[in-house]
Amino acid sequence: MANVRVAVRVRPLSARERQDGGRIIVDMDDKQVRIRNMKVDRRVDAHVDARERLLEFTFDFCYWSLDPEGPRHASQEEIFQDLGVSVLSAAEEGYNVCLFAYGQTGSGKTYTMMGTPDSMGLTPRICQGLFRDLEPEGQSCRVEISFLEIYNERVRDLLRTADHKKPTPLKVREHPDTGPYVQGLSQHLVSDYRQAVVLLEKGIANRITAATHVHDGSSRSHAIFSIQYTQASLENGLPSEISSKINLVDLAGSERADPNFCRDRITEGANINKSLVTLGIVISALAQNSQMFSSCQSINSVTSEGEGSFAGSQSSSLSGGGRRHCFIPYRDSVLTWLLKDSLGGNSKTIMIATISPSCGSYSETASTLRYAGHARNIVNKPRVNEVRRHRVFGVIRPDKSIPDEPS
Repeated sequence: MANVRVAVRVRPLSARERQDGGRIIVDMDDKQVRIRNMKVDRRVDAHVDARERLLEFTFDFCYWSLDPEGPRHASQEEIFQDLGVSVLSAAEEGYNVCLFAYGQTGSGKTYTMMGTPDSMGLTPRICQGLFRDLEPEGQSCRVEISFLEIYNERVRDLLRTADHKKPTPLKVREHPDTGPYVQGLSQHLVSDYRQAVVLLEKGIANRITAATHVHDGSSRSHAIFSIQYTQASLENGLPSEISSKINLVDLAGSERADPNFCRDRITEGANINKSLVTLGIVISALAQNSQMFSSCQSINSVTSEGEGSFAGSQSSSLSGGGRRHCFIPYRDSVLTWLLKDSLGGNSKTIMIATISPSCGSYSETASTLRYAGHARNIVNKPRVNEVRRHRVFGVIRPDKSIPDEPS
């Protein structure tokens, strides 16, 4: 089993935030993030709880990118070395991997995931690293790429051909073994980094963006860039195949509705917020179930050491009706349905939460950090996706019974 790893990145102040005074309420120290509530600070009330003045959170990685010229600045390369390299290592071992960026509109999700021509993000760097050591000795590799977006709760293929200007929305299905998938989504075989980047740039160009009251180039859809990585080799003269699916997800940002913008922007924002709220509910429910599981494990370990019949009856009562697992509403949103394996399933998952340091974004920043804290408690059950062959009376047959990763 493996917990979801969570990273937090603080972006620089925007031009709009600098015009409004640019008061910074976020600070970082090693793996700890602190956020100060300026409204509570201004209140002359001795009875205000200190926890309302200063919120503290602990994560696996913290990146201070507020000042590009400062000594604490975390570059795109540093983030790749921490997160991207671990994605590549897990994929080479045969595990499914998901890395997704979460945060409010304009907090730097797309910059972190996709980057710019002068500063590559995690997605192109992961593609580059994948092709750098593509074919180890004695192995042959195959890489297929797909790119989709979820816009107004409908799935669109971002790598559609030129003769399909307005393709029909694709349907999400669920396979009993491999989980949710998109029916009719195009898969593109690539043989080098350049071909992968061409597909990435094509998908980004087709993605829906628009100006909002918060961000001039806001992403109006959730985008999932998927890499199917398959390694084939021979073991004792018999073929063996290890496959991994890498999901790199750039979520649309949450935002407040503004009636001064056109109705289309309000509808888009409502659908974005709905899917993100569902994602938050799923994260909270999974975290609660994981905590229940870990507490039951600790109780069982105590009883196994011989605590007597009273402890045994106590543990049985706790594991009964009073500790029922929460229902996980994956199908309430297309986004959570597609991320079902990445959250609580067969995947090693990393979440990078991007936040604004401005006092004007206190509510959104605090909400993002709370959800990130819940996500850190989620336990996934990744296993190696391997197909071995074995001989039965001279006939070679597949064997897919691969044990789970040891906890």
